[in-house]
Amino acid sequence: MSRIGKIPVKIPDKINVTIEGDQITVKGPKGQLSREIPDNILVIKEGENIQVSPKTKSIKSQQIYGLYRRLVANMVQGVSEGFQKKLTLQGVGYRSQVQGKKLILSVGYSHQVEIPAPDGIIISVEANTNVLVSGIDKELVGQVAANIRSIRPPEPYKGKGIRYEGEYVRQKVGKAGKK
Repeated sequence: MSRIGKIPVKIPDKINVTIEGDQITVKGPKGQLSREIPDNILVIKEGENIQVSPKTKSIKSQQIYGLYRRLVANMVQGVSEGFQKKLTLQGVGYRSQVQGKKLILSVGYSHQVEIPAPDGIIISVEANTNVLVSGIDKELVGQVAANIRSIRPPEPYKGKGIRYEGEYVRQKVGKAGKK
């Protein structure tokens, strides 16, 4: 049994949750999110809480009801507070800028890399080297941040590249010269 799945999701003020069939919709001050719930998962709204449980005792429903409880909790948190990921550019001459809804990166290639922001995602730049990705969908925010990081992941010898804020990159010792 899932320990996370047993915990009810608390609905804060100003959040409206509607469950219609196999669709759950969460509306809040930052926007609206909806998700389809599988047939073997039961989602019930009880006053100020949402309870997620398996409909049957099958192995599949036992495995995924904790996941769907967490997805519903992320939806509630997203429309009330939102999510954000911070990325840092480290390297000589590495910089970023935003033009409209595009992030433009200069990260050591012969050309600039342009990344369009998908709907629901806001990309902002602070001090040319700090990129902030924010939005209400946690999955989309994380995916966009991972796509930006994958353009130039941090390398272990000099530490240059794009990394998450607070990410530790273990430095390797370079090639030893002849004695």
